[in-house]
Amino acid sequence: MASRAHPSVDAYIEAAQPWQQQTLRELRGIIWEADPDIEETIKRSVRPYFVLSGNVCAFLATKDHVNLFLYDPTVPDPAGIINQGHGNATARGIQLYRDDTIDQAALTDMLRAIVANNRAGGWRRVGH
Repeated sequence: MASRAHPSVDAYIEAAQPWQQQTLRELRGIIWEADPDIEETIKRSVRPYFVLSGNVCAFLATKDHVNLFLYDPTVPDPAGIINQGHGNATARGIQLYRDDTIDQAALTDMLRAIVANNRAGGWRRVGH
């Protein structure tokens, strides 16, 4: 993972609570597995974003959970893993609490769909 890692994203993960570090590392691995061209960056001063032809996702460690923001409100969620922001115009999210499991297959499929839409010009242009 180190070759793709952004030092500020590493620092962000290291500053989180131990259980959140594990969750953030797992999410990062799933994101990287979804597409080898996804890049890490920092936006809004400290927030880790993952981009490829536009925003794909971002994560945020809060006091008691981790948020994964998915920047395409049109991608289907057949497994029902999205639990936040169903009516949002630009992004939906997954809140993960201590001991929650991540549906890796469902999340990978969603991330790949976001990337495909981004490569086609973005979800607004694809016109779902």
